[in-house]
Amino acid sequence: MMYSGIDLHSNNSVIAVIDDSDRVVAQKRLPNDIAKIIGFLARWQDELAGVVVESTYNWYWLVDGLQDTGFHVHLANTAAIKQYEGLKHSGDETDAQHLAHLLRLGILPTGTILPREHRVVRDLARKRMQLVQSCTTHVLSVENIMARQLGGRMTSNQIKRLTADTVDSLPLGEDVGLAIKASVAVIATLQSQIEVLEKRLQERVKPRPQYALLTSVPGIGQALATVIVLETGPIDRFADVGNYASYARCVDSVHTSNRKKKGEGNVKNGNKYLAWAFVEAANFARRFCPEAKRFHERKKARTNNIVATKALAHKLARASYHILKESKPFDVARCFA
Repeated sequence: MMYSGIDLHSNNSVIAVIDDSDRVVAQKRLPNDIAKIIGFLARWQDELAGVVVESTYNWYWLVDGLQDTGFHVHLANTAAIKQYEGLKHSGDETDAQHLAHLLRLGILPTGTILPREHRVVRDLARKRMQLVQSCTTHVLSVENIMARQLGGRMTSNQIKRLTADTVDSLPLGEDVGLAIKASVAVIATLQSQIEVLEKRLQERVKPRPQYALLTSVPGIGQALATVIVLETGPIDRFADVGNYASYARCVDSVHTSNRKKKGEGNVKNGNKYLAWAFVEAANFARRFCPEAKRFHERKKARTNNIVATKALAHKLARASYHILKESKPFDVARCFA
């Protein structure tokens, strides 16, 4: 059998093909052209046990193209791969060979390749989040200007309702008013685009049964349910609830030796969008769910507000896993027993 590894870059890729004895059969640097890459690998297609592609920011086109041609593709989890630090020389060629080597040994850490139709909707939800964050930045900018110039405070809803005429009526200098008008125009544009994306996301996600199940959880509304459904993907890809909670960044990262803490690992390892969603859900749940509020207050009395909120987020993440796994709505007694 043959094994192939591809070290993917922004404009080119290094492809290596090795055999059962780790001998390099072929190796070449090619531009990021799917036809040329497939043409290079076609000679060994029937013998290849698999092709490993790095999970970089731009892997979609390469993985989809290889799968469409019939190659068995593996997406390498680059955060979990670490080469021997004593190497005197390393480069793109050795990186590609190392990926193929890990595949041959059967110890390649892999990520999930979600279907492209799922990825496009998920990326649409991420775009919505990006626009919301940008809108919030401009709202805070206007709020700060108002505080500096007038000494008062405007709420975000008041700022979002501002118009050019309203700004002109305020006792502000011409240049200050122009700065506010610029932000107001950007806020209006962003809000209109956010509404367009939200409408499309509702059309794509609301019919899914997972969506209705997640909205039964206290603190999880339409926006958060959409994020959790799309970022989670098939729940069966998680071996157990602990893996899911870890993926959502809801568990501690600690290294111990002889029962003593020696440090921490990669605390950002996981899905940042799920982490955000469950913390937001926790903040809403403790306001509107009595059981969640009591749990939060008990934790807060022993630790602090941040740790208590994260603990509640962990509870909701575990509950969401069981809800999706068992296809049953939220049970408040089971969650906060």
